[in-house]
Amino acid sequence: MGQVEAHSAPGAQHAADDRASEPALIEAVHVTAGYDNRREHTRLIALRDVSLQVRRGEFLAIVGPSGCGKTTFINLIAGFVKPIEGSVRVRGEEVTGPGADRAMVFQDYALLPWRTVERNIRFAMENRRGHVPKAEQAERAARALRLVGLTGFEKSYPHELSGGMRQRVGIARALVTEPEILLMDEPFGAVDAMTREAMQAELEKIIAETRQTVVFITHSIDEAILLADRIVVISKRPGTIREVIDVDLPRPRFDEQADVQRSPRFGEIRSHLWSLLADEALGAKQEVATR
Repeated sequence: MGQVEAHSAPGAQHAADDRASEPALIEAVHVTAGYDNRREHTRLIALRDVSLQVRRGEFLAIVGPSGCGKTTFINLIAGFVKPIEGSVRVRGEEVTGPGADRAMVFQDYALLPWRTVERNIRFAMENRRGHVPKAEQAERAARALRLVGLTGFEKSYPHELSGGMRQRVGIARALVTEPEILLMDEPFGAVDAMTREAMQAELEKIIAETRQTVVFITHSIDEAILLADRIVVISKRPGTIREVIDVDLPRPRFDEQADVQRSPRFGEIRSHLWSLLADEALGAKQEVATR
């Protein structure tokens, strides 16, 4: 499969994008990736021949049925796994392992229970190459806490926080290292619906201020539309790119006056995404049922 071009949902015009002419910050070139089962001497192919470019400053969401390789793709960018074929590049250089220019936010918080909020955030700086002076650590931690709305909770422990607050600490820990690329693997999947919506709005504000490049995995169609500049639809395993959709909706998207979710364009994109994902999800279920 060659380079995939972006497509809008039917009947829509593409929004002007000043980033389109810039070189890609992240580029996957004919990537095939999977995992070996040494006990059974088999190999599971998660992604097959995926080519994709992510522009600097872009918010890219990835959606697809469970097991289609979404997390594998984000792990390739993070440098946690290596492709079987093809390559993943950041600023034109092949990814060979984790780097300070990339940070991951996980679904399950991954906080250290014996550390306070501030010390959990500082942990990210303690484990980076190059010494960060304590005064700068404190300054960065304070800024990250401000960005996620947790100023005043520096001395609290994880067990004293709600699920949404714990995830904010996870986001702050990623932000404090000032990465160019933020990788987010279903970061709001474990919180309730009201908290999820509040955190979506908060994330949009944070990224508007930091201007980081974001690759975001979600199972929520609405979440993808509300947050992303483009949405990548992945097929059932082995995952391939079925379509890339431009989300040409105005920002901010959580403005009550704009009411983006009630706009005809939101409905068009949602309907188109649902038609793609319903086919893929049904196909994945039928595949499991016939095994």
